[in-house]
Amino acid sequence: MELIFHKFKKERDIVMSNQVEEPLLRAPEFNIIQWIDANGTKTNPIHLSDFKGKFKVIYCFQSWCPGCHSKGFPDLKKMVEALSGNEKVEFLAIQTVFEGHEANTYEKMVETQKQYGLKIPFGHDSGKDGKSRSTIMTTYKTGGTPWFIFIDKHDNVVYSDFHLNPVAAIDFFKTL
Repeated sequence: MELIFHKFKKERDIVMSNQVEEPLLRAPEFNIIQWIDANGTKTNPIHLSDFKGKFKVIYCFQSWCPGCHSKGFPDLKKMVEALSGNEKVEFLAIQTVFEGHEANTYEKMVETQKQYGLKIPFGHDSGKDGKSRSTIMTTYKTGGTPWFIFIDKHDNVVYSDFHLNPVAAIDFFKTL
């Protein structure tokens, strides 16, 4: 909890002062081909650069992951609902497949968006060849699922972890 606050405090200072500091990790481009939009319709690839100047919240999941459904999706839904209409924050969910490719499919990703009623874009990342490790997991150095990544308006990764306090996150995002 304290770690999140310190990272948020640092990010709030950057956002409020508009100064760019040395990033913890410069956010790499997504490089994901399969996406659906907020309404569940297949869409062109979404890029990090589509959200310049905005704070990005990326939720990484696998459809067969129990923790994703018991903790991650409820936390994501709570944040999306609490921040509805906030033009400074964008939410994306990405199925980051690193095992169980036959179960964590594009179709399961579409079902998952419907199951939670999340009106945000969803991406399916099953590696460059569709059956290897997720490119997001490799480039963002994530440790599995569920996983949250926060990218500031300067495209710096300012938070990347399994554990998230959604109330603290909501309070922070409301200050932007």
